Amino acid sequence: MNGKPRHLDALENQSVFILREANHAFKNMAMPWSMGKDSNVLLWLALKAFLGKIPFPFLHIDTTYEFPEMLEFRDWATRQYGFKLIVKINTDARQHGIGYETHDPVTVTHELKTVALKQALDEHGWDALITGIRRDEDPTRAKERYFSPRDSESEWNYKNQPPQFWAQFVARGAAGGHMRVQPLLDWTEADIWRYIQREKIPIPNLYFARGGKRFRSLGCHPITHPVASNAATIEEIIAELESTRTSERAGRAQDHHEAHAMQKLRAKGFM
Repeated sequence: MNGKPRHLDALENQSVFILREANHAFKNMAMPWSMGKDSNVLLWLALKAFLGKIPFPFLHIDTTYEFPEMLEFRDWATRQYGFKLIVKINTDARQHGIGYETHDPVTVTHELKTVALKQALDEHGWDALITGIRRDEDPTRAKERYFSPRDSESEWNYKNQPPQFWAQFVARGAAGGHMRVQPLLDWTEADIWRYIQREKIPIPNLYFARGGKRFRSLGCHPITHPVASNAATIEEIIAELESTRTSERAGRAQDHHEAHAMQKLRAKGFM
């Protein structure tokens, strides 16, 4: 069922609806963009939702540990689609020696991603962020809502989420905080790939197998590892997903550094 056009159409329609609802409810939004597969599907949906002219900027949190191929793709896509791009680096942390060479991955992820995001929020005063997270990626993300408030410290109270019945959303954040808007929440990894295939969405080549390995999820290069795979085309990736038992984020070291690492990071404001 998941591969049929009707299923993808329903997901696309819901995501476009959520994007338009958010644009109506909030006056100063931004879309964090990692250049990964989910981010690029979200970009594509935003182009559809707003008829080719996206009314908010994109934000890239640059940890300074990006794969060179991802930076090349970033520059190409910015020119190709013509959106406004804001790049944010936590220069204070880097100047104080925070890095994978000296610190554990959870600390580095918090400082170079979460703290950098908070800095960008303070600088630009955004009242909403549109993110590309999906429920099936991680058990912690399964607790999310389409509209999920963060407090003034960007922290997430995952035990107290607003109800969402019959496509009626609580589209207002906590005082001094912001809202996370999550249009891809119901999509699966296979849905993402089938949509990329159908729409012919450009993505980085790191997702395709080279030398018997490929990346399923992309992050900072020192802590992102490929999985064994010979899937060199989208068709082969989809076929692989139908049989694999390996989790999507198996190659992301920060997720496995300590017990409940992802939940701790997300509660503090991580994507």
